[in-house]
Amino acid sequence: MEITITKTEDKEDIKHVNDQLFYYNLAHFPKDLRDRYEQINLVLKDEYGNVKGGILAAVCWNWLEIDTLIVDTELRKSGYGTKLLQEMEQIALERSCDFIKVDTLSFQALGFYEKHGYEVFGKIDGVGRDFSHYYLKKEL
Repeated sequence: MEITITKTEDKEDIKHVNDQLFYYNLAHFPKDLRDRYEQINLVLKDEYGNVKGGILAAVCWNWLEIDTLIVDTELRKSGYGTKLLQEMEQIALERSCDFIKVDTLSFQALGFYEKHGYEVFGKIDGVGRDFSHYYLKKEL
């Protein structure tokens, strides 16, 4: 057998690799958590239907993971980020999640998450040379 390493953008190749990890993980989780994966996305829209921000997340087994939270610059400091986060936290509670995890860069929203009860559990310095990458968790 000859094995080679090949760079790919092929969606089927990528799906195959992701599926392999998913099914490997699935075999190790309790049966009651195995079917728990759900993407949950909330957006802010103005009166014209223009998206002004949002929060993209997924329930994965016994936690909710926030992938993206952004509010347009002109709406920041108006409470919309807090409203999005609180709505997502409520969804996590309704889905019986044990915790929420999120990551952020030092120039993004570290203080915002800490203000809402998230605690840093990991940090990588030297990101983009001058910044830090933070990993946060909030127990529910």
